[in-house]
Amino acid sequence: MKVETFDNVWDAIEPNLAKRENLKLRSVLMLEITRYIRREGLTQAQAAKLLGVTQPRISNLMHGKINSFGLDLLVRMATAAGLRVSMSVKKAA
Repeated sequence: MKVETFDNVWDAIEPNLAKRENLKLRSVLMLEITRYIRREGLTQAQAAKLLGVTQPRISNLMHGKINSFGLDLLVRMATAAGLRVSMSVKKAA
């Protein structure tokens, strides 16, 4: 039996390269926004008001429901939180 190893979970479960990269970007943004909310001690209602979304959206964020969020919305939320979003692009190995 051959054991396969992966750099991250998205490499293991998503065969489509473009979708995989999108999932990686979204997961990083979701994690950082969630960390911000926890670090600031915000309630979901306070976070929703600050980030310009509804409380149920914050609940989805805090529970890691990645399919509920697109990159555009996550960038807007991060920016509203005062986070700087950057991206790097390099040739695939």
